[in-house]
Amino acid sequence: MAERIVVGMSGGVDSSVAAALLVEQGHEVVGVTLRVWPWREPAEAAQRFGSCCSPEAVHDAREVARRLGIAHYLLNSEREFDETVVEQFAREYAAGRTPVPCVVCNQKVKFGSLLHRARAWDAAAVATGHYARISRQERTGRMLLWRGRDERKDQSDFLWPLTQSQLAAARFPVGEMSKAAVRDKARALGLVSADTPDSQEICFVPDGDYRGFLRRRDPAAFRPGPILDGRGTVVGRHAGLANFTVGQRRGLGLSGARPLYVTALDPARNAVVVGPTEEVETDWLRAEQVNLIAVESLDGPLPVTAKIRHSHRPVPARLHPAPPREGSERSVEVRFATPQRAVSPGQSVVFYQGDLVVGGGVIARVSPGSA
Repeated sequence: MAERIVVGMSGGVDSSVAAALLVEQGHEVVGVTLRVWPWREPAEAAQRFGSCCSPEAVHDAREVARRLGIAHYLLNSEREFDETVVEQFAREYAAGRTPVPCVVCNQKVKFGSLLHRARAWDAAAVATGHYARISRQERTGRMLLWRGRDERKDQSDFLWPLTQSQLAAARFPVGEMSKAAVRDKARALGLVSADTPDSQEICFVPDGDYRGFLRRRDPAAFRPGPILDGRGTVVGRHAGLANFTVGQRRGLGLSGARPLYVTALDPARNAVVVGPTEEVETDWLRAEQVNLIAVESLDGPLPVTAKIRHSHRPVPARLHPAPPREGSERSVEVRFATPQRAVSPGQSVVFYQGDLVVGGGVIARVSPGSA
């Protein structure tokens, strides 16, 4: 059945082809480009192409919409994006955590406020160029989220917070395709975005210097403090917690017989804690803000594979129910079959059974005795 669908168009090839596929399927498609950050021209020419909110990106989205014969709107979402995504990004780094802003953007902006606006326009859904898939379970009517068919481009780990109602109103038209097939489709349709390079950086930090961005945003995150070993002995000084993440070795300025790595960030003491390589590994973590997609609830241990960062290959683990802490509605413990390296609080942990996304959460603790 034909629907009115709002497509979030970034100017890139994935969202362009998503819009094209929906047009081919007979839907009434409305293209929307969100201006989420004031545009400033990066110094390096190679960084200008395809960056968030750039004139080139908006122009390409508009040209694709014109080619497809669909309406296109540019919406100013700077204030909302700043309050919901950027502010949390800065706050998390100041608290010694390593956030994933794309997850928040998908939950709060693309499938939050944009979906709300789409419904006001009598649209049935919001579509994006994410490499992921959705289905409805016939027996229960439950919406299911699956990894994208192209394993190398899969983006399901950025979508784990989506609720059942958000998933029911989400469309991922390129989820069944490979990246190569998407580009071939764009070329066949003569879309200006066919050979647009993939974006690799945080969208609101087009020059890639997130530390410089944070320093301008929140200088307090760069207060000097002690570097401590596992016994609490001061072994050096650091220039700000936001300079570090768990597992990091470079930038510590320490010398010794054994290399040392960041094992924890302690905002209460404004301290970077270091230790040998074996102390960077753990077979346990606690996740909070957990969203379960494939199951209604977790009543006992559940075997899954778990992914602790976007570049991480999912590994065998078990989920265990955990009593929620104040401020977190649902928590789980994750016990890995083998120790995992550089598990960073603030990052997402996403649970799978094969290609099925069981759910996900935010890593809160990485050892049973941690605060």
